[in-house]
Amino acid sequence: MKRTEKAKKIGEILDRLYPQPPIPLAHRDPFTLLIAVLLSAQTTDAQVNKVTPALFARASTPLEMAALSESEIHSFIKSCGLAPSKARNIKKLAHKLLDEYGGQVPRDIDELEKLPGVGHKTASVVMTQAFGEPAFPVDTHIHRLAQRWKLSKGKNVEQTEADLKKVFPRDEWARRHLQIIYFGREYCPARSHEPDSCPICAWARK
Repeated sequence: MKRTEKAKKIGEILDRLYPQPPIPLAHRDPFTLLIAVLLSAQTTDAQVNKVTPALFARASTPLEMAALSESEIHSFIKSCGLAPSKARNIKKLAHKLLDEYGGQVPRDIDELEKLPGVGHKTASVVMTQAFGEPAFPVDTHIHRLAQRWKLSKGKNVEQTEADLKKVFPRDEWARRHLQIIYFGREYCPARSHEPDSCPICAWARK
């Protein structure tokens, strides 16, 4: 089976299971989404959603966030992985948005990637989930499933992203990104996985 044919069949299964996949990180606008995605590195979405309500109640704009000290930001997010560096980056990011972007989150992936603590994956998530622009964010989970399903032989997430963009239509990228994340959590975990009973691995890994 060609990769494009396999991707089409996978897409049909994902659409049946997750017709309208919700954005897993609670947020109010592009800025709060940006902060939530930044916090999610090496931390579960569930844990991020536990800490952001109190943080955003205190500071939900770049101006309010910049007014907090690094230690204050850290006190809200200390249960997240890499909290000290994330607190430092969040404060720097807030100042940079105020100083260079008029307090607005830039609607440009290259500009987003210039912000402290923001890599390509984070920028891609913000572009597609906050601004509705076509993007296919690839994290380690999506990278893992793309390998399992033989949709990519990419050695890293950048190569896997390029491969997935080739086999899935552009207007499906945002949906597929979320669907694959949910599928990986519910049906296709990294450990203790039984491929023969998986709705996709049972046939796609061959």
